[in-house]
Amino acid sequence: MQFESPKGHEETMERLVNRRMFVRRLLLPLFLLISSGHFIASSHAFVWGKDDPEGRVKNAKKFLTEYDFIVVGAGSAGAVIASRLSEIGDWTVLLLEAGGDETIWSDVPGAAKYQQLTEMDWQYQTEPQPGQCLGLKEHRCNWPRGKVLGGSSVLNYMLYVRGNRRDYDSWAAMGNYGWSYNEVLPYFIKSEDNRNPYFAQSPYHGVGGLLTIQEAPYRTPLASAFLEAGIELGYENRDCNGEYQTGFMIPQGTIRRGSRCSTAKAFLRPVRHRPNLHVAMQAHVHRILIDPHLRRAEGVVFQRKRKIYEIMARKEVILAAGAIGSPHLLLLSGVGDARHLQQVGVPVVHHLPGVGRNLQDHISGRGMVYLINETISLVEPRFFNLPSLIKYKRSLDGPWTALSGTEGLAWVNTKYADPNDDFPDMQLQFIAGSPISDGGKTLRHNDGIRDDIWDEYYEPISLEDSWQPIPIVLRPRSKGYLLLRSDDPYDKPLIYANYFQDEYDLKVMIEGMKIGLALSQTAAFQRFGSRFYDKPFPGCQHLPLFTDDYWGCFLRHYSTTLYHQAGTCKMGNSSDPTAVVDPELRVYGIAGLRVVDASIMPNVVSGNTNAPVIMIAEKAADLIKRSWLGYTG
Repeated sequence: MQFESPKGHEETMERLVNRRMFVRRLLLPLFLLISSGHFIASSHAFVWGKDDPEGRVKNAKKFLTEYDFIVVGAGSAGAVIASRLSEIGDWTVLLLEAGGDETIWSDVPGAAKYQQLTEMDWQYQTEPQPGQCLGLKEHRCNWPRGKVLGGSSVLNYMLYVRGNRRDYDSWAAMGNYGWSYNEVLPYFIKSEDNRNPYFAQSPYHGVGGLLTIQEAPYRTPLASAFLEAGIELGYENRDCNGEYQTGFMIPQGTIRRGSRCSTAKAFLRPVRHRPNLHVAMQAHVHRILIDPHLRRAEGVVFQRKRKIYEIMARKEVILAAGAIGSPHLLLLSGVGDARHLQQVGVPVVHHLPGVGRNLQDHISGRGMVYLINETISLVEPRFFNLPSLIKYKRSLDGPWTALSGTEGLAWVNTKYADPNDDFPDMQLQFIAGSPISDGGKTLRHNDGIRDDIWDEYYEPISLEDSWQPIPIVLRPRSKGYLLLRSDDPYDKPLIYANYFQDEYDLKVMIEGMKIGLALSQTAAFQRFGSRFYDKPFPGCQHLPLFTDDYWGCFLRHYSTTLYHQAGTCKMGNSSDPTAVVDPELRVYGIAGLRVVDASIMPNVVSGNTNAPVIMIAEKAADLIKRSWLGYTG
């Protein structure tokens, strides 16, 4: 069965990509010129050389016919697991990445939004469905995913968040042995090199790991207001990655010396000279080679430029292609729901109906804008200029080091949560700006806001000082799914998000919006003249303003992903008919095949997913070592 995207939709996306490439081509040469030292000499500058631990990874030109392990996807999980498995000198490891390498520009924390809709982004989109993404073009939500060495850790906003201890305890309670909070905590700590001296002394954090964690060097006065407002509402200022989650905090991020610390930088660059580790970029995997009689993964088929390769795996193939890529590859390889595979002409190797199901995502309300009277927010023309770039290069400080505007995080209880239990149902991501802060140049296109909505609602206040508390439903009850569009590995899958399919999610989100309104009314924000921009939202003018029906309409028009897709290769015990992998991440029914990424989460964690994915990879590496060596190496 062949599904074609509408021609007009393809042309629209092409225009957006061309616009984004124009911006990058305009700014990147300037940034490279500054970085090269022609403008200034920076004592912080690194010269990439053979002995530099952050030197670039070499793109393998020749391959062995067989490796012990083949890892598909060099993202947040794949980079980690390839690094850890190649610690065993007798094992050969091939790491395949469809994209290329990071750039100097993608290293800049404040430039995160400019990486979307580029060649480093898979540029997935959801299919139009009733009641979701209504204010976005063609009723589709854009789903950025990293197509680059380091994966989505190169595109994300770098927030280091672990989730709630009960997330992991619930996984274990489902029969997933070894995944309780106390059992996964050591793997969070293993990766971590926390540069905050206070956190470093905590039993919940680590130092000396490969992944650098710290606060951003720069933040606006609004960050302190956010913490003070939380106290006014009765919440503590605390380390929400520690003993308790409920509360407010200045976020920590995966940054190092003022620049992004991706998993490629942290885990691959220091080991790039290992002779037993080959990294192949621009290598698009078509399918997994599976012996249909033995039901065993034997290798992979991938394409680089115009050449097709078949490389074999002596021990295992490990899928780390993410919550979209991993189920997509399983389906292309004949592992999934038999009826669906037959419909698209893929030979059925193994009927596993859970593949691509259980799709979960943290939907976030993006449209609310709070205006202020003082010129202290991240309005782009104030820092998107040559002096700020020079300051960034000279001192690795200033607005370009900000976590793309995220200056605060909070985990709070709506009326649907138990206030006496440390299991909040709402996360607020505090932005020292809003969609209007760049004048419509980038954020509106990243989210895909319809032109008529932008012109009517946002353009009149474009570039005014503002802030935004983005409400996020932590444990959505709505679950989606993905399907093959065709049997062509270059066709993107059909993604059905099913946002707000369960009305409970909408009710929780509405309460989160109300908490945002309450924050604005605190003394901490009122000293800046904070006020909600209360113009009726297009498409919702027929409803009484500020009622639950109105807020629900607002959210159905402008809510979109927080980039936390998970669950599509669900981990579960053998009695669970929806499970795809067992608690050791082995694919049911296929020997020699594991999945290691966010897709294995039975339920998405109560927070950002990058740190949990890195933890999953750390734990998976030990599971594999124990399986083949009897110890963790």
